[in-house]
Amino acid sequence: MRGKLATFVRRALRRKRARTDGGEVATTSRSEGFLSDEFTSSLPYWLPPFVLMGLAVYGAILWNFFLSLTNTTGFATPNYADLDFEMYTRAFGDPVFLGALQNTFALLIAFTLLCLVVGMLVAILVDQGIRYENTFRTIYLLPMALSFVVTAQFWLWMYNEQNGLINLVLDVVGLGPYEWIANPQLVLGAVVFALIWQFSGYAMVVYLAGLRAIPTEQFEAARVDGASTLRMYWRVIVPQLKGATISASVVLMVFALKAFDFLYSLTGSYYPPKGSDILATMMVRQAFVANNRAYAAAIGIMLFALALVIIAPYLLYQYRAGEL
Repeated sequence: MRGKLATFVRRALRRKRARTDGGEVATTSRSEGFLSDEFTSSLPYWLPPFVLMGLAVYGAILWNFFLSLTNTTGFATPNYADLDFEMYTRAFGDPVFLGALQNTFALLIAFTLLCLVVGMLVAILVDQGIRYENTFRTIYLLPMALSFVVTAQFWLWMYNEQNGLINLVLDVVGLGPYEWIANPQLVLGAVVFALIWQFSGYAMVVYLAGLRAIPTEQFEAARVDGASTLRMYWRVIVPQLKGATISASVVLMVFALKAFDFLYSLTGSYYPPKGSDILATMMVRQAFVANNRAYAAAIGIMLFALALVIIAPYLLYQYRAGEL
């Protein structure tokens, strides 16, 4: 009986592998790849960082989720004996949370779409072979190298009601001045515009790489067929930039979710200008001002879920395209 069991296990661990030269079929063990000398000798190099990353990243996310199921406030020890979804119910009944959620989606959608449009238009312009192309690309991409803090301080001066450049230009044409930051109706649009200034260069680079990958024969064929420049880009070129659009959209939406630094720098506090509160600022405020750790953890988990909703379809797209 023991001999039959051993034979069955050996057969279960073996698989067939066809030879490409049409010869006999050889068999190799399933565990050969996992227990090979190459695999075991590489363990000291990748296993420690893999374990550390798992504990520091995914372990922290799991701990944060369990914390959100408690009623912990301040720095009290969490009571994991009584877990419920009270904090999530509280969030969707909180007008402040709903307002922050609405602002988050507005910032996410407006910033991403406008960045893509501006980046594509600039990329098409650069692709025409303008003079000093390299210099222009460097200057246009330079704002992305700045931190959110520097960008916020720069645009605080630009939006200044008394001597800001925006209001000085508007005053020349008989408009303004406007309180861009203090006005709840304008502040979110002002934030979106500043972030577009910083990150549209990234979209431009992604689209320019996509345009340069399209064979020139397609441009020439469209011109031979009598297509105008506008129709050629709309019907022939832009549809081929689908991959660039998807990859750029994912990165830009992640940047939008991380806009806490920018909003914090506008006021120097956890309270952003009225009308611009987003989930990230509310989460930090609940954790370090109101000391509602469990409530802040619940908001953090919902932010994490929102990031997964953004990234998961992109990973699925890459997997189906054979790029993963």
